[in-house]
Amino acid sequence: MKMGMGYTVLSRLRTLARYTIAYACITHCTFEYVGDFVLCKGPSMEPTLFSDNVLLTERLSKYWRKYQSGDIIIAVSPVNASQYICKRIVAVSGEKITTLKPTPIEAETAAKQLTEVKMVTDYVPHGCVWIEGDNKSNSSDSRYYGPIPLGLIRSRVVCRIWPLSELTGL
Repeated sequence: MKMGMGYTVLSRLRTLARYTIAYACITHCTFEYVGDFVLCKGPSMEPTLFSDNVLLTERLSKYWRKYQSGDIIIAVSPVNASQYICKRIVAVSGEKITTLKPTPIEAETAAKQLTEVKMVTDYVPHGCVWIEGDNKSNSSDSRYYGPIPLGLIRSRVVCRIWPLSELTGL
């Protein structure tokens, strides 16, 4: 029996579909469980990172290495779950944190008077980290919303890969 051209086309389409689905699954699993690329937006990590920097992040080391002070992480925003934030871990569970108590933005605009500087000392609870942006004057971070649970951390930044002239490990 002679096989028609239609059979050959369908056979090739089936093979193409199988490969496409397989590669899509591999790509999804890689980005979901191994690591991915992140495009930075906003000034909160300046001068370390700038808007439009592309970062390589990884998700595996959390299984054999605890997060440490100084790690730059990508996390789900504790105030807007549809947004990711890039911040530096300043303290981990059990560590003492002393920070300048921030003035709410509403109070800054409403009261144009000088107030005394208040320092706040606290301990980071178990299962949480204290995060801050490197640009302290332009960063919404743990000084505003407190320590964040480890479960909100999505990945750890390994290096900046774009722009190429600034390729560095972080």
